[in-house]
Amino acid sequence: MVAHGMDWVPVKSRMLAVVAYSAEWRQLYLRFRSGEVYCYRGVPVERYEGLLAADSKGEYARSNIFNRYPYQRIRVAS
Repeated sequence: MVAHGMDWVPVKSRMLAVVAYSAEWRQLYLRFRSGEVYCYRGVPVERYEGLLAADSKGEYARSNIFNRYPYQRIRVAS
């Protein structure tokens, strides 16, 4: 999968399947249930930890990540 060398963490969410974080690059990777993967840049580790701890991952992402950090869709080979 994308972002080799990082640990992908499965999450309980209707929106997200797995997440990964690069502390070195401050990049948060989100893989949605649809299979799409997005990379959010400049994300502090506290936001990643908050996402993992949140009862609702989707609600946390909408409030604290989406539209707050630059992002790009990552093409994943099928």
